[in-house]
Amino acid sequence: MQGTVVKSTGSWYNVVDDNGKIWKARARGKLRLQEADTSNPVAVGDRVQLEPDTNYPDTCSITGIADRHNWIIRKSNKLSSRRQIIAANIDLAVMVASLMVPRTSCGFIDRFLVCCEAFHIPALVFFNKTDLLPENGLELLAELETLYKRAGYEVLSGSAKTGSSMTALREKLQGKTILLAGHSGVGKSSILNALFPEAEARVGKMSEAHDKGKHTTTFAEMHLMSENTAIIDTPGIRDFGLVDVKPEESGQYFPEFRPFLNQCKFNDCSHTNEPECAIKTAVEQGQIPMERFHSYLSILQGEDVFS
Repeated sequence: MQGTVVKSTGSWYNVVDDNGKIWKARARGKLRLQEADTSNPVAVGDRVQLEPDTNYPDTCSITGIADRHNWIIRKSNKLSSRRQIIAANIDLAVMVASLMVPRTSCGFIDRFLVCCEAFHIPALVFFNKTDLLPENGLELLAELETLYKRAGYEVLSGSAKTGSSMTALREKLQGKTILLAGHSGVGKSSILNALFPEAEARVGKMSEAHDKGKHTTTFAEMHLMSENTAIIDTPGIRDFGLVDVKPEESGQYFPEFRPFLNQCKFNDCSHTNEPECAIKTAVEQGQIPMERFHSYLSILQGEDVFS
């Protein structure tokens, strides 16, 4: 029997089999040992092999995981060497960002996009809460929209509260398995509810003391919608530490770098202090935005971003 993992709650998973029945499942010990370097051997979105438990109804063991065609992964936390698979088998990753409270930095967005590039996941950036922006905030929004469109990404902006751009976003998601990611409080659950009210995702109030969103989504969960659409809502991500991406190769994952990568004098150019570096020349000439180059340098130096 096979199925798709739709919810992770630590050691237990909800799995929908190919007939639509929901099972409570646990991973066999062998699977846990095989994925010892990850905090979760099974991820939402995984296709898995199931073996029903004869002693307990609607319960089964996960005995195997089909090969993933992609996945989003990060460090479990800044003090851990273990890795956390956020979700697997994704058709489109949506980075939900906000220029208000909480503010999402370019560095955080860029690390997420690098991860998507490295694991072959198309990405879209959605700037939420535009109804709250003052005039100078709208100017900054326009600059950031241009920044990421120049890099080749789809960019939308709007408001889950007012419904602005929800129709356009829904059209991008139809018929796909989507990952919604971003900081707590940027409005992922509100967007999910605005797009698909039947999801009934919980929405939390902002923490006035810390200007950070409360974690209303504790575990990743896939919401199965109509027309073969599935939305994976994830817990708010405070930091995004890249793993399985070598810093010296990170330039390959900045799309606007690619036309210049083969023009550097040295094949192993790090685009820092080397002479005749085509990337640095492109930055100086405005062909590569300085903001994106700074993100590349911080990744090269192994820095993590927390906002």
